Amino acid sequence: MRVGRVLAVDDFPEARRPAWKLTIDFGPEIGTKRSSAQIAHYAREELLDTLVVAVVNFPPRQIGPVMSEVLVLGALDDERGVVLLRPDRRAAPGSPIG
Repeated sequence: MRVGRVLAVDDFPEARRPAWKLTIDFGPEIGTKRSSAQIAHYAREELLDTLVVAVVNFPPRQIGPVMSEVLVLGALDDERGVVLLRPDRRAAPGSPIG
């Protein structure tokens, strides 16, 4: 699991459930990766430039027309759906979760 910074948040109208297509920077060692995330209750502005925690060593998975390369982590909440797991302070992209 690594910390990443969301660089881009794109619409994903082809998704069966509401979702965003995210482009996430994981620093120089891992690079930039794409993910499909079912976190549509977050506004684009809330996600852009925010830090997230993701699993980066799963094999890529085809989700509709998108190849999702990482799994963005969140807690399940009955009212809101997925609530993102995020560092509460600045952390460098690529920082391992320990």
